[in-house]
Amino acid sequence: MLAASVIVGAGTLGRFPRVELAALLLCTGLVFWAAHVYAHLFGISLANEHLTWREFRAVCNGERSIVEAAVPPTAAVALSPLLGLDLKGTVWLALAVALAGQIGWAVAGSVRAGAPRRLVAVSAAVNLVLGAVIVGAKSALSH
Repeated sequence: MLAASVIVGAGTLGRFPRVELAALLLCTGLVFWAAHVYAHLFGISLANEHLTWREFRAVCNGERSIVEAAVPPTAAVALSPLLGLDLKGTVWLALAVALAGQIGWAVAGSVRAGAPRRLVAVSAAVNLVLGAVIVGAKSALSH
């Protein structure tokens, strides 16, 4: 959802829009990852008063999905010229990839957690609706 909101909120980009969008996606993912890691480590420090290197690595690794979520839409942006897409097409492709990832990971996480099929379907539907809100915002803002 973070990557999709970055794509929607990017607005007009400068002289190298694909490079700027890709950098914005990766940078935002890294910054949010760092914020999550910091918050988690701060909580551990408050509870334990002592933070080990092992805990630090575990938290960094545990939050890596935030950065990983930015990689597929960034790859879509990078590959878009090979598909003959203009900038508008590139943005829509990146958004579609980000939303497909959002829904896919929600379903995968639900299945992995052992959720019943009904709850897996609800999880997919909720993420589809949230994605539709983002697509609606993109549509409204770009016209």
